Amino acid sequence: MEIKNVLKRNISTKVVHGCKCYDPHTGAVSFPIYQSATFRHPGLYQTTGYDYSRLQNPTREELENTIANLENGKFGFAFSSGMAAISTILSLFSPGDHIIVSDDLYGGTYRLFEEIYKKYGMEFSYIDTSNMQDIENAVKDNSKAFFVETPSNPMMKVADLKKISTLAKSKEMLLIVDNTFLTPYFQRPLELGTDIVIHSGTKYLGGHNDTLAGLIVVDDDILAERLKLVQKSEGAVLSPFDSWLILRGIKTLGVRMEKQQQNAMEIAKWLRNHKSVINVNYVGLPDHEGYSVSKSQSSGFGAMISFDVKNTHIIEQVLEKVQVIIFAESLGGVESLITYPVLQTHSAIPKEMRDRIGVTDNLLRLSVGIEAVEDIIDDLDQALDIS
Repeated sequence: MEIKNVLKRNISTKVVHGCKCYDPHTGAVSFPIYQSATFRHPGLYQTTGYDYSRLQNPTREELENTIANLENGKFGFAFSSGMAAISTILSLFSPGDHIIVSDDLYGGTYRLFEEIYKKYGMEFSYIDTSNMQDIENAVKDNSKAFFVETPSNPMMKVADLKKISTLAKSKEMLLIVDNTFLTPYFQRPLELGTDIVIHSGTKYLGGHNDTLAGLIVVDDDILAERLKLVQKSEGAVLSPFDSWLILRGIKTLGVRMEKQQQNAMEIAKWLRNHKSVINVNYVGLPDHEGYSVSKSQSSGFGAMISFDVKNTHIIEQVLEKVQVIIFAESLGGVESLITYPVLQTHSAIPKEMRDRIGVTDNLLRLSVGIEAVEDIIDDLDQALDIS
């Protein structure tokens, strides 16, 4: 549903208050969970605005309006998972359409493209989207969209969204950006010319590793109508309770992102000096190749780090010995999580492609939480100790 901003508010205030801020019917500050599948009509040809929760539900509507508000977009859509949201976006395209995709991306997205949508006649090319020349060279007559992760997962590459947007418009293509890692708190791709923004709400927006969710934001009325048709027809909508969990999580998004980023900066600097670590990928390090672009289009660097250790024997040791950090998939929650991409998040990606982008047997990915940073560092220190 389209929203209208009355006052211009700082993002730190917007995340706390959401769209309506409270239930207009009761004054409840915690927006209610409307746990109903269907709604009573006052009479023939009359409606309260709600008919059936697959079409719309007040709790989901508040979340959808909230994420649109945070991204400075007009229309928001909430889905049962991030993958359901991506699948909905792909339904906008037709057999024969070509999409240029970040080569360093979540393995589940790659699997969706290659094992599901490719058989419907769609074509995908995986390109280093931090390199404009590579992007331009990949465009073909049937190219319809760019699908970009920035920072990318797990190598933390940064794409120049303004430049890609300019190219997309010149070629009459769409620019789709996965903004999961930075969230609208640190980065708002629509302001940089992006057409469609997508989030795995499971991650930083929810923030507590307790629910699945996917979110889409657009500014264009025609795109919004097409997405709404798919959403209500396919029905992969977010439930009222899960919508409420994401709304609750968003209220603390600002303080969590600030703390997690502060921790991540200290940890990244510490990792660079550890004898067992040979490379650290964190956008906030000034010598990161995407640092200047990130500074120009984002207000923060986030809290995702990946790093290479000297040999694979250290991998098993770290994953068994961590105590404060949890060995688990996913990211963005208050708890620090460590992941082995080659076997977990990126196992669906072919080895030759993993090797090309740097997802090797020696790579670990760390989602930094809000714990005391000295405890996280002490945990890494004892886990990485090979003396």
